[in-house]
This record gives sequence, structure tokens and C-alpha cells, in this order.
Amino acid sequence: MKTTSYYPVIMTDDVAATAVFYTEHFGFAPLFESDWYVHLQSTEDRRVNLGIVQADHETIPEPARGKSAAGLLINFEVKDPDAHYERAQAAGLPILLTLRDEAFGQRHFITADPNGVLIDIIKPIAPSEEFAAQYLEGSAL
Repeated sequence: MKTTSYYPVIMTDDVAATAVFYTEHFGFAPLFESDWYVHLQSTEDRRVNLGIVQADHETIPEPARGKSAAGLLINFEVKDPDAHYERAQAAGLPILLTLRDEAFGQRHFITADPNGVLIDIIKPIAPSEEFAAQYLEGSAL
């Protein structure tokens, strides 16, 4: 399969509030807006997109209809997680995991959107020797 694009779509009970959250806190802007679906694109990189759909919309298959996002973790890889951490704190976003360096090779923190979707703000860093050995040959560290 040749994929031409990839982006997550969050199923929610409140499309408008979810769209506002991502535009205000994560630099997205709407490309398409309706009462049941909003398509967002990063203002910094047009390849970074996010969809938001009304969970009970008729286009959602019946077995999944009405279910909101759950068990989802979205990663945003950034250049300066410290600055994003300060902005998240100043905005009153929930900080579920404080800013830290991980031995597996990340500096990150975790917040959440209004639906409970976890958002991991990440910067790759050098892993410890133990974890460096687990990366496959040719992987960028």
C-alpha cells in the first residue's frame, strides 16, 4: 500500500471545543469546518494534520458510533519541549507527567486534551547505553 497521507482523527462529543483546544495550544488551523467534522493542519508544517469527528455521526460505523476517543496517546515531536512545558503550565493544561529526561531517549512531558486524549510532547535525546543497544542498526539516534 502506498500511503499518501496519514493523520489521526479524534472521535468526540464536542467537535468545536476540541478544535479550539488544538488551535489555541498546539498551533493548528482549520482547513475544513462543519458542525460534525473539523480538519486541522499545523501552521508550521502542512504535513502535520489532525481530524476531529462527532462520535455519533452517521459516517462512523455502527459498532463504533457514539464512542469517544479513549486509550489514545498522540506524540508531538518538537525542538524545545521546555518552552512548550512552560506554555502548557501557564495555560493551565493538566500536566499528567512532568517534564523529564528518559533513559530510552526522550525529553518529554504529557498533558491531555478535553476528551482525555493524552498528548506527549517529545524531543529525542541520546539514550543511555542500555537503551542505545536496543535500537536497530541504521536507526537515527
